[in-house]
Amino acid sequence: MALKTNVHAEDGKQEILITREFDLPLDLLFKAYMEPEIVEQWMSTKVLKLENRQHGSYRFETTDPMGNKHGFHGTIHDFVLNEKITRTFEMENADFGAQLEFLEFESLHEGTSKLSMHVIYRSVAIRDKILQLPFVQGINLAHDRLEEVQKSS
Repeated sequence: MALKTNVHAEDGKQEILITREFDLPLDLLFKAYMEPEIVEQWMSTKVLKLENRQHGSYRFETTDPMGNKHGFHGTIHDFVLNEKITRTFEMENADFGAQLEFLEFESLHEGTSKLSMHVIYRSVAIRDKILQLPFVQGINLAHDRLEEVQKSS
């Protein structure tokens, strides 16, 4: 089965471009990024904090199959309803450091929308290290769950 989320990583650059078209209207796609209960469902994580506003912050926690807890957090630098979110993302206790994420939301047709993410890492080496993880499969699975959760709401 083909992956629906496209991840483009150009050699020698410290960024990743991610795009996905969803069979969801724009408001439902955006809501999946701003409502804690929905975020918890599609990301399989616990939302400890989510301040959807300029200069807000967030903190999530997930538990791996062995019961170990892993946290990640960031600052929301810009938040425009149904248009964009600019934020940092940092995994706690990881040597990757913070990344900068530009999320743009776009209505395509009635009932369909698009998410474009531009993710910038501190270095090409860190970006390449991320891509060695099951990153592409993971983001595809998460986006598939997002669509399923929102379609069933």
